[in-house]
Amino acid sequence: MKILAIDSSACAASVAIMDNEKLLSEFYLNVGLTHSQTLMPLVSSALECAGLSCTNIDLFVVTNGPGSFTGVRIGVAAIKGLAQAVNRKCVGVSTLEAIAYNLLGTECIACCVMDARCEQVYTAMFSVDMDSVCRITQDSAMKISELSEQINKCSQPVVLVGDGAQICYDTLSAQLPELRLAPEGNRYQRASGAALASKGVDAVNFHNLGINYLRLPQAERELKKLLKSNYKS
Repeated sequence: MKILAIDSSACAASVAIMDNEKLLSEFYLNVGLTHSQTLMPLVSSALECAGLSCTNIDLFVVTNGPGSFTGVRIGVAAIKGLAQAVNRKCVGVSTLEAIAYNLLGTECIACCVMDARCEQVYTAMFSVDMDSVCRITQDSAMKISELSEQINKCSQPVVLVGDGAQICYDTLSAQLPELRLAPEGNRYQRASGAALASKGVDAVNFHNLGINYLRLPQAERELKKLLKSNYKS
């Protein structure tokens, strides 16, 4: 089965094409350009270098949250459009689960963390070994200070991975000296991880592909705060 996967859930963007578990091509950019500028050219390049077109793709995969609200929407919209154009099904996978596949081949607990701003992270933990990733905790949003309680419960080495890994390591490493930080090259979310995470997930028609934000967008949070303040006054 040939899979085209997209990740645009944070600052970096990537597109991967896999044939079962064989990676045919993967393009990754982390240069500060908007996903609306880079994503479709990455798709085109990945297909061209793999010698394929969208008609050859059997399944379209995207990280559908958590992450940047705008980034996730762009990625999901792109996958919906591609899947609709060739009448294929698609799969949405957790961005955090996709990140855990960066550590495949090691024996550890992957503490996947994405920067959610305001000293918060999106996070989930996974047990990783040589050839599998198994979920330990559900995706959630929490303060970085609360994350140390979860890490303290782990009996295996814990490796921070994701775009929030560095800030979590800087905050927690003094109180958790055994905590490890994933190498720079393996730290950020990639489309190939999304493709691997899609195995066994039920595919849906493009119009049923949803988004998992975990929390309301900032504009909605500010509106709720304003309405609550006005109600009290």
